[in-house]
Amino acid sequence: MGIYHQNADAQTKKTRAQLEKEKTDIQKRLVEFDQILKKTAETKKTSLGQLNAVNKQLQTRITYINTLSREVALLNEEIKATEKAISSLEKDLNNLKEEYASMIYTSSKLNSGMTMTAFVFSSATFRQFYMRLKYLKQYSDARKKQVETINKTTAELADQRKILEGKKSEKQIVLNQEQQQKNQLDKAKKEQQGIVNNLSKQEQDLRKKIAAAKKQQENLNSMIKKIIAEEIRLAEAESKKKNSTADRSSGSSIPLTPEAAALSSSFAGNRGKLPWPVESGFVSKRFGTHPHPTLKGISEDNDGIDIQTKPDSQVRSVFDGEVTKIFTVPGYGGTIVVKHGEYYTMYSKLKVISVKSGDKVKAKQVLGQVYTNKEGVAEVHFEAWKGLQPMDPSIWLAGR
Repeated sequence: MGIYHQNADAQTKKTRAQLEKEKTDIQKRLVEFDQILKKTAETKKTSLGQLNAVNKQLQTRITYINTLSREVALLNEEIKATEKAISSLEKDLNNLKEEYASMIYTSSKLNSGMTMTAFVFSSATFRQFYMRLKYLKQYSDARKKQVETINKTTAELADQRKILEGKKSEKQIVLNQEQQQKNQLDKAKKEQQGIVNNLSKQEQDLRKKIAAAKKQQENLNSMIKKIIAEEIRLAEAESKKKNSTADRSSGSSIPLTPEAAALSSSFAGNRGKLPWPVESGFVSKRFGTHPHPTLKGISEDNDGIDIQTKPDSQVRSVFDGEVTKIFTVPGYGGTIVVKHGEYYTMYSKLKVISVKSGDKVKAKQVLGQVYTNKEGVAEVHFEAWKGLQPMDPSIWLAGR
C-alpha cells in the first residue's frame, strides 16, 4: 500500500512539474505577444498585423486558462487524497487511544487494584516472582511502544493537516490566477471585436491590398522558380562537362555532388527540428489557401508562412547551406535564398542583409534584419522548397 502511494505521489509531482513548465512557457509567449502587439498599436493604425497579434494572444490565453484548470483539478485530487489520509490517521489514533485505555483498565483488573510493585513482591514462590517480573517488563514495553505509536501518529496527523492547508492555499492562488486570465481574455475579446469592426470599414482598401499582395506573391514565386531552374541547369551542365557520376536523390532533378547529397540528406533528416528564422514571434499567415480573417468570400494564397515578430529582429538561417541569390521584390523587400543540397529556404521582408551570394552559412547564423512597415508590423516571409516544389515550412520547424 505504501509503495503504491509513493508511486502515485511521484506521478502527481511529475504531472505538476509538467504543468509548471507549460505555465512558464505560456507566460513567456504571452510577454512576447504583448511586446509585438504594443509595437503595432503605437502607430495608432488598425491593421491586420494588430488583429493577428490579438488573435494569437487570445489563443495563448485560452491555453493558459486550460492549463490552470488542469492544475486546479490536480490540486483537488491532492486535497482529496490528503483528507482521506487525515481521516485514516484520525481513526488509527482513536483506535490506539482506546487500546491504550483498555490496556490500563485490564491491568488494573488483573491486579485487583494493587500497584504493579506490590503485585510482583506478593509472589508466593520465586518462579511466580520471576513470571510476574517478566510480565511487568512486557507490560511496560507494550505501554511504552503504544505511547510512541500514539505520538508518532499524532505528529503525522499534524503534518498532514499542515499539508492540507498548504494545498488549499495553492488552489486559491491558482483560482485567482485563473480569474485574472479570464478577465484579461474578456478584455482581449473586446479589443479583437473593435479591430474587426474598424477593419470592416476599410474593406475597399483591404481588397486593393489583397490584389497587390497576390501580384507580389506571383512575382516572388516566378523569381524563385527562375533561380532554382537556373541552379538545376548549371548543375546539369557541370555534371555533363565532368562526366560526373554525381548522386541524384529520389525525386530531385538536381545532380548532387557527394557533399551536396550529404547536406540534402541531413536537411531532410531534420524535418520538424529546424530552428525558427527568428527567435520570437508567431505564424501570422499559414501555408496554402485560407479565408481572409475579416472579408467574407475572399481567400489568400501563401507559398510559405509569415512570422510576425518584434521590430528589428534578426533573421537567421534555419540550416547549414550556401547563399545562392539575393534580390528585391516589391512588397517583399530584401530577399535571400539559401541552398541546402536539393532543398532551398527563402527569407523575405528584410531591411538589412548581412550576407552576400556565395557565402557559406551555418544554422542560426544571422542573415539580416526584419523590416517593420508603417503600421508597426515586423513580419518575415519564409519559404521552403524541394527543387521546384514549394513545401509547408511549418512542418520543418521545431514546435513552439
